[in-house]
Amino acid sequence: MSSLYTKEEALAYHSSPRPGKVEVVLTKPFATQKDLSMAYSPGVAEACMEIHRDPALAGVYTGRSNLVAVVSNGTAVLGLGDIGAVAGKPVMEGKGVLFKFFADVDVFDLEVGETDPDKLCEVVKALEPTFGGINLEDIKAPECFYIEEKLKKEMKIPVFHDDQHGTAVISGAALLNACEISGRKPEDMRVVVMGAGAAGIACAKFYCLLGVKRENVFMFDSRGLIHQGRGDLNPYKAEFAQPANAGDLAACMKGAHLFLGLSKGNLVTKDMVRSMADHPVIFAMANPVPEISYEDAKAARPECIMGTGRSDYPNQINNVSGFPYIFRGALDVEATEINDEMKIAAAKALAALAREPVPAGILKAYGVNSLSYGVDYVIPKPLDERILTAVTPAVARAAMDSGVARRPIADMAAYTKGLEARVKASHGRILPFIDSYRK
Repeated sequence: MSSLYTKEEALAYHSSPRPGKVEVVLTKPFATQKDLSMAYSPGVAEACMEIHRDPALAGVYTGRSNLVAVVSNGTAVLGLGDIGAVAGKPVMEGKGVLFKFFADVDVFDLEVGETDPDKLCEVVKALEPTFGGINLEDIKAPECFYIEEKLKKEMKIPVFHDDQHGTAVISGAALLNACEISGRKPEDMRVVVMGAGAAGIACAKFYCLLGVKRENVFMFDSRGLIHQGRGDLNPYKAEFAQPANAGDLAACMKGAHLFLGLSKGNLVTKDMVRSMADHPVIFAMANPVPEISYEDAKAARPECIMGTGRSDYPNQINNVSGFPYIFRGALDVEATEINDEMKIAAAKALAALAREPVPAGILKAYGVNSLSYGVDYVIPKPLDERILTAVTPAVARAAMDSGVARRPIADMAAYTKGLEARVKASHGRILPFIDSYRK
């Protein structure tokens, strides 16, 4: 449990003064007979017939182009495991809060009581007329890979499993800057991955897109190193199987340049870190206890670049730095998918932002006197408002350049400027409402 709150405070936050964290609000005036006539019958028929004539006009006359479904069956909720769809609902509502606050994306959270992958796909696919995008969430591996792959093939809107790609994009940005700081290229990196679930496999695949050689990835699951001599590998793990058993974690850590942990706490020792190459990179992202603590990693190798999923240490790798802005860019050009080009663009934009001077407001928000590009600052802080205007246009442009944008943006400078105004206007509607609840 975090020291920031008690159990009672957390439960009160979710339950009062009204249950839950999100609600539906009106976006049009509704005070007169004329308003009623236009909002519903008979005036609504005008919009219906325009969309019937041209389905693309749903983005003009409805909220579809700004609406994302956060879909989960509750089989892998945070670190809680398979707790079921209804128990996962607070997390999905929370995801909606983040989408709305950071990027003004509207969300319906959909907790689906279905564990059969094909049946779940049927449910989601049937909802395509409602949504501009699908965010899959907290679905266990390996089913999550199959579900995302199938839906991406069968749907014409973006389908994005954030547990996979969000972690990959953010840590990928950190990897790019870590390589620059340590004087290496991704293709020179020897990488050890502890954890072969959704995030571990997706990160490894994304690092390969950034230049890491597949043969230089040594991936571990709960049974040890993934290698071709094992007969228990699913196709997704087999993609990273080493030709032979190269030994245990300690053996594979010797000379490694990067350790990526997405498993459980206290699996890595100081001696393992000492055995790594010069200027090692350690992304220990098990929560709340990392695979090795920040203090132990720094004690073993003071020059290491250390990142965790925690907010109380440098280099927090947090998905909120990615998914709201990736979806914002994809929605704004009505992309048919979120492809590799868009994810790479997001990572590069995030990496570039970390090299810029940090505004005083961000320093104040985090209670620090300074932040500058280096071993303890390789990615922007999650609350950095500049991520919106750095990542979102990069994603939109990549969608256009890669041919998946159905509504290209003509003036990118004006679009970028408008993003800030849009989110500020959204906050103007949200914050007075939140403040009234606190009184």
